[in-house]
Amino acid sequence: MSASLGLYRLQQVDRKMDRSRAQLDNIRATLENDVELKQALNRVEAAQTENFHSDHQLKNAAAEAEALKIKIQQAESSLYGGRVQNPKELQDLQKDIASLKKHLSTLEERELDAMIKAEKSENDLQSAKTDLELIQARLGNEHKNLLADQSRIALELERFAEEREAALGPIEGSLLQTYENLRQQKRGTAIAEIVDGACASCGTTLNPATQQNARSPKQLTNCPSCGRILFAN
Repeated sequence: MSASLGLYRLQQVDRKMDRSRAQLDNIRATLENDVELKQALNRVEAAQTENFHSDHQLKNAAAEAEALKIKIQQAESSLYGGRVQNPKELQDLQKDIASLKKHLSTLEERELDAMIKAEKSENDLQSAKTDLELIQARLGNEHKNLLADQSRIALELERFAEEREAALGPIEGSLLQTYENLRQQKRGTAIAEIVDGACASCGTTLNPATQQNARSPKQLTNCPSCGRILFAN
């Protein structure tokens, strides 16, 4: 058995573990940072703020118009109630009432505009809430599937960890350290298989002596180009 065989088997297990960990990371990122859901929540929050302001403006406009109506009623009561007899005062009172009614017309227009805006903001809020509920319902099913995948992959990792322990058994400590160092340097691929007389990782053609050395049961042989440990069946 070549010295690199045990490391090659270990790498196969490590690759499976790397893929599983990457899948778990993606699932966690999706569950924790769903952009679509965040955008929907932001739309609801913005719609709620706008709805609050429009409602507040409508209430203020209605209150102002109502207060002016009461003032007009009081002025008309004075005008027609017989309490004011002086012609000059009666004339001034009529002018005041006319001015108040003109201002009331402006306030009622303002109240109507506020009412339209409040109605639109209410519709926008309900629409944003409906969109959020639909997204939450859809994502609820998607997240349910993701959580199921998360549990399944976690169990796979436990099984792979047991496989790794078994693969570590025949490997000497010094060889394992060399392998771990190369894995860090070579983005997870420390062992390169020889395929059709070439390094499968970088494609470099290997001479017969190098290929034969890769089959040695006592020493490791590195690719002269990429530096990975060579493995030959």
